[in-house]
Amino acid sequence: MHTVLVLSFSDLGRDPRVNRQIRFLRERYRVIAAGYAHPKVEDVEFVPIRPAGKGVAGRLVSAMQLLTGRFESYYWRQHRVRDAAERLSDVRADVVVANDIDTLPLALRVAGGAPVVFDAHEYAPREFEDRISFRIFLQRYYTYLCQAYIPRTAGMMTVCESIAEAYEQDTGVRPVVVLNAPDYEPLEPAAREPGDPKIRLVHHGGAIPERKLDLMIRMMDHLDERFALDLLLVDAGAAGEIARLKHLARGDDRIRFLDPVPMRELPRFLNAYDLGVFLLPPTNFNYRYALPNKLFEFIQARLAVAVGPSPEMARVVRDVGCGVVSRDFSPEAMAEALRTLDPERIMEYKWRAHEAAARLNAGQSRAAVLELVDRALHRRLDHGARARSSR
Repeated sequence: MHTVLVLSFSDLGRDPRVNRQIRFLRERYRVIAAGYAHPKVEDVEFVPIRPAGKGVAGRLVSAMQLLTGRFESYYWRQHRVRDAAERLSDVRADVVVANDIDTLPLALRVAGGAPVVFDAHEYAPREFEDRISFRIFLQRYYTYLCQAYIPRTAGMMTVCESIAEAYEQDTGVRPVVVLNAPDYEPLEPAAREPGDPKIRLVHHGGAIPERKLDLMIRMMDHLDERFALDLLLVDAGAAGEIARLKHLARGDDRIRFLDPVPMRELPRFLNAYDLGVFLLPPTNFNYRYALPNKLFEFIQARLAVAVGPSPEMARVVRDVGCGVVSRDFSPEAMAEALRTLDPERIMEYKWRAHEAAARLNAGQSRAAVLELVDRALHRRLDHGARARSSR
């Protein structure tokens, strides 16, 4: 059995895209997974990586390296890179899968000549372009990594067409689009009680200040008593963000904050709601073209969907016919879209989500990931065979 090393600087048990990758590859290969926490997938070997931070002196050195364009020195000096390189020095893999640009130079080094398949996830050079610190210190660095290392990969994937086009323009490499879609769930839309006027809204995900989740809280000021909103928020490391949102929602008993649910259980938990809501202002390139896990989790949960006019999300909602798209990203506009709904229309949207769930699931992702890795492996085997025959 051939060996695939999956490398990600993330918690492999809580990173939905990487966790699916590991599960798909485990069906066909021996898998070694390296990251911050175990993927919790049976029969997968795990190599822990320590994400240690820097002291003040270390941060100053890093800042000077970035400002002066010493990008290779900055990269290889990072603690997590050095720690991973040491821990993976004896690992021999037939293919390496690198997740996010931060892992790609390391993956190419530890591969030792084996092919590397790269999952860019989103668009690294403009990921946090709304932050001045990113523009000053990291934008040129990520642009350099992409242009220097992506052409050396044996295959590449990303999350949507708009981001695939941007990478092709920058690097000459056209990624395969692999949707952030979860496993298929054998569910049906939850029936509503006859005469029940309540419309149950839900949002789940990381409590990240740049996502401006307060817009959905302020949206409730423009909705009547039929509407209720539950928020299942994960602490994403932004100190005090969940407390801030709770303070903003105080006094409105239609808004509840519930404990987050494990990612594999989300669609079944969400099934009891009416609409999944996501209002994401386009404050940076990746937010403009976001096509996130939660949209497909809403669909697997057989919910109607309400989103802002984010091009990729709006296209899916309109193509499927499973919900509404607000005219802009304001709380008032989303409330206006929601006020057009009644129980009958909501059930119609939920049944359209039900129809789409059969195709918008991890089956597409599985086929694409396995094909990329299979192709890389076969090219290596063919090259090895030709080299041996020419001796």
